[in-house]
Order: sequence, then C-alpha cells, then structure tokens
Amino acid sequence: MTLRLGIIGVGTMGSDHARRIAETINGATLAGVSDLIPERAQAIHDKFGAKIYEDGLDLVRDPQIDAVVVATAPHETHEQFVLEAIKLGKYVLSEKPLTTSAAGCRKIVDAEIAAGKRLVQVGFMRRYDKGYQEIRKAIVSGELGEPLLIHCAHRNMTTPPVYNSDMSIVETAIHEVDVLHYLLGENYESALTFLPKKQTRYTHEGLHDPQIVELDTESGVHIDLEVFVNNQMGYDINCRVVFEKGEIALHAPQNTIVKVAESERERIPAEYTERFRQAYDTEFQAFVDGVANDALTGPTAWDGLVACVTCDALFASRDEGGVRKQVELPETPQFYIDNHMD
Repeated sequence: MTLRLGIIGVGTMGSDHARRIAETINGATLAGVSDLIPERAQAIHDKFGAKIYEDGLDLVRDPQIDAVVVATAPHETHEQFVLEAIKLGKYVLSEKPLTTSAAGCRKIVDAEIAAGKRLVQVGFMRRYDKGYQEIRKAIVSGELGEPLLIHCAHRNMTTPPVYNSDMSIVETAIHEVDVLHYLLGENYESALTFLPKKQTRYTHEGLHDPQIVELDTESGVHIDLEVFVNNQMGYDINCRVVFEKGEIALHAPQNTIVKVAESERERIPAEYTERFRQAYDTEFQAFVDGVANDALTGPTAWDGLVACVTCDALFASRDEGGVRKQVELPETPQFYIDNHMD
C-alpha cells in the first residue's frame, strides 16, 4: 500500500520535502498540501498534482491523508497540527523544533502517551547523516576511549531580517543540542550562552552574531558551540570529538578538492538542503518505512522536549548575562525508554 502523505507548510524546507516525497521516497505519494501563502501551495499542486487544502487542519482531518508532515513557520504553529494528528491516530513527522516551548512539547508528549502509541517523529535529520553516524559508532565502540571534549560550529552564510537572537538558539543551535544528546546517549547537566562583545558587521537589529554556547553532560563531557549565522562563506557545519586516545571530526561532503595557484580548496555547501540532502532522504524513508511497519524508529516527541528544555536553559543563561544554568529535565517516561531511537 502506498502511503498518502500531506505537507503543511511549503516554504523552502516544505517544498524541498514535497520534491523528496514525489521523486525520491519509496512507498509514499504526495497527496495533499497546505500553506498560508496560496501561491506556494498552487506551485506544488502544479508540479506534483497534490490536492490543495486552504486550512492545514482540514488536511490532517481528511481520511484521504494517511500521515502528515508539518513544516510550518512560525514554529509554534507545529503544536496544533501535531496534536490534531495524535487525536486522529495519524502518524506525523514534525520539523524541528517540535514546538518552541517546553510546555508545548509536554502537551504533545502527554497526548501521545495517552494515545498509547508512538505517532510522532521529530525532524532532527542530523542523526541520519553519515558523518554523525560514524562519530556515534566511535563513541559506542569505545575504541578511542571516553569522549572528553566536543568542539562544534554552526555557520550560515546569511540570515533574513526576521531572524533574531532567539532563533540562533531554538532554530539553529537546537540541531547540535539534539544530535550531541543522541551521540553521547546522556542528558545535559548545565548550559551557558555567552554573547561576545564584538559582532560581525553583517548582523542586523535583534540578532547578536556570533554567539557561544557551552553544555556539560552528566558524565562531565564539555561541549562548546560557535553559532555564527552571517559568516558570508557558506553553510559550514563542524563537529570535532576529542577522546582519551584520539579524535574524530566531521568532513563536509564533496566530490572534489581543487589544487591551484599554491592553494588547495574544498567547496562549502551553500545551504542546509544541500549539505544534508542524504540525511533528509534517509530520514523520510525511515518515517515512511516506520509507518508501513506500524512502528516509528526516529527521534521522539520526548527528544523534542529534551531539546526545548535545554534551549530554555540557554535562553535563561543569556538573559542573566552568561550565568551557567542547570538543565532540569523531568524523569523520562517508560513509554519513551521503550520507544527510543537506537
């Protein structure tokens, strides 16, 4: 049986997902689309033939839609669509963040537990990236000893005027918050956000750029993360794990290295849909396969809550002038211990 997927929100990311479902993923078809900007939905309809819904909730409620992808902005709008899908017993893949507050994530978690079945997958696609998977294998195997330090950078070429300092945490740094939690298999104990005095001339009102994030895990692994979203050079993602007996680091995927004029050059991807194309494809195939098998295997709603609680601590640290804050997580429900991503 072919899974009939509907997408709510077809901006940059949602439209890329529409193409992915229509052209790349096995076992699914793009059956419906909804967007607050009618021209976006019409463009997807014209290209792929998906039915247009004026209201995203109508898409969720239509019996002709088997499962839902939520890629709306602003991200606090995710909550209503995810909750409606749970109410109707439909599987839903929600882009990150699951929603923008820990309280909103808790509502989704409680609704899913009450439903008695895992229905939600969160779009933390980096877990499916080959580089991060290799890092995780090194950590789990113990071949290099215990991980001690992790150095990361999350750099975007540029951001629009609506992008602000909060987004640097809850839309950008949240990727590292989740994937490092996954790689290490342990919770964070404390969090800190530092705003350097000197900023790039390419920032804009409402955005402090760059920012520095620090996280410490319960076992004592120390993490530092540079968030620099107007770096003018490309979408540059770095992760270097220092172990007792060595280190392992990401290498941006590319096909060639150019040597010319006494220099050696590697291309930096322009943006995230290029850098993580393979990860997005694998993520969506895993979601479709999980629905077909009636058992999701990807990041859970609880993972979404953990990320938002950690981001809340980072916000508090920033607002209090860089004071280190405790990351106070509730106890993990047995429901999610039994249904975690391996």
